[in-house]
Amino acid sequence: MRFLSSFVAPFLLLAAGAAQAASSWGFDNAKLTVSPKKAAASTKEKVVREFSDKLPILETPVAFSSSDSLKIFLTAKEDGKGKRPHQAFLILREPTLGLEAPFPLIVKDNGMATVEIKHSDLPVQLAIAAGPLRAFLVLASFGSSEGLYKPIFDLEVKLDQAATPIVYQKPLRYGKLAEIHHIFKEGDDSPPMVISIVFMLTILGAYPGLVFAWINFGANLSHLSEAARVAGIAHITFFGSVVAMEVFFYLYYQSWNLFQVLPFIGLLGILIFLSGTNALGEVQRRRLAGER
Repeated sequence: MRFLSSFVAPFLLLAAGAAQAASSWGFDNAKLTVSPKKAAASTKEKVVREFSDKLPILETPVAFSSSDSLKIFLTAKEDGKGKRPHQAFLILREPTLGLEAPFPLIVKDNGMATVEIKHSDLPVQLAIAAGPLRAFLVLASFGSSEGLYKPIFDLEVKLDQAATPIVYQKPLRYGKLAEIHHIFKEGDDSPPMVISIVFMLTILGAYPGLVFAWINFGANLSHLSEAARVAGIAHITFFGSVVAMEVFFYLYYQSWNLFQVLPFIGLLGILIFLSGTNALGEVQRRRLAGER
């Protein structure tokens, strides 16, 4: 009796494990329909195919043209009971290149599932495939039940002659491109002649206006000798630095660049500041002495 009890317990555990391992996902009541759009319904009839997880792949391919809509109805079952799986997909595969496109099934809690595929839903690579596409059904979920991955039919994609041709466009990919050589337009060496003449006449016209203002406002040229005697070097340096500044501006306008002009302008700026301080100081002393 003890021998029987010790033998029955492991046997029951082994049987329970075998029963649990034998459970798997499947389906039944599967139906495939290919129906045209409403505009073409009068010239084409609906095609109905039935299949099962116990039967092999359908022998003849399913024709699928540009105006068709493909629908699949089935009941997903786990160990013979209708149930909603965690994963339910219809996969269309191009056999030559192995390209795949998954289409999820809409599944209810009782396992009833459906999926609809239109011709416009197909990727370009599959829509222009030369041979038939192989359709696989995937049913799987959490737990120890074995999932289902089964080929169910071949899909022959046809393009209507009246439809717009499908052209494959290579996707944009980021990567190294060919070297680009830029050719820039050469800049102008000098501004337009008209603008240069206008500014030149404006500057030259200021000097007669300055002399006219000196005469009208009583410029005293009799003190020129006194100014040259007291601070002649300062006056000459100040006036010469101003003239030299204009010369360097002209050279910059003609051919020199900014780095050639800046050192000379910096040096002239120091000379103008020092000589101008002495020259204008001499003029101020004469004004304070009442000599004007």
